[in-house]
Amino acid sequence: LSAYFCFLMTALGVTAGAHRLWSHRSYKAKLPLRIFLAAANSMAFQNDIYEWSRDHRVHHKYSETDADPHNARRGFFFSHIGWLFVRKHRDVIEKGRKLDFTDLLDDPVVRFQRKYYKSSVVLMCFVIPTLVPWYLWGESLWNAYFLASILRYTISLNVTWLVNSAAHMYGNRPYDKNINPRQNTLVTLGAIGEGFHNYHHTFPFDYSASELGLKFNPTTWFIDFMFWLGLVTDRKQAPKEMIQARKERTGDGSA
Repeated sequence: LSAYFCFLMTALGVTAGAHRLWSHRSYKAKLPLRIFLAAANSMAFQNDIYEWSRDHRVHHKYSETDADPHNARRGFFFSHIGWLFVRKHRDVIEKGRKLDFTDLLDDPVVRFQRKYYKSSVVLMCFVIPTLVPWYLWGESLWNAYFLASILRYTISLNVTWLVNSAAHMYGNRPYDKNINPRQNTLVTLGAIGEGFHNYHHTFPFDYSASELGLKFNPTTWFIDFMFWLGLVTDRKQAPKEMIQARKERTGDGSA
């Protein structure tokens, strides 16, 4: 249970934080929530918020080209993990420099996390998940370290990478059949709502990254709960009429 709680916190640091808040500005969060999401993002250990959001914006702007950091056209392995083993393609660097990221560094929370990123990762990703079970209920340090820290970290990394790989290769395209990103149910389950990828690339400004309703999207539920608490404002959504019109115009007819 401790490991799974850390997994959920890790996931939210990426999905609700680096992705939907800082990369896409799909909603606004007040300071206490931004601090929580930054701490959760350090637990995720997937580069600091600035770097994560920078690469993700380049990915959307130049998706499936050489300027895409994890271009899925280069194969499953490359888009999943291989892109981290090689130098970035020169187009990623050159075209990435043309985008404006000043809004990210205007946020003092982003600047603080970036400045102290290494120490925050050691604390949030490894020390706290290990020491809390050991101190509170007598779990062995060995079990706490390898389950709540190492195994949880490994699973969370691969779940996130599946959005870059599997969700760009396998599934249907009800919103835009002319782009690679797909709707992938398994990725949605693992990445707590991030597998509605054809929708997300069609309407990247939508805070839910999916059509609202009964669909499984814990990240959206979290953001809605924070809205209820008064910590979230200005949630952006694609109007139903816009969604339906896009389905009819460019969708593959699967929904």
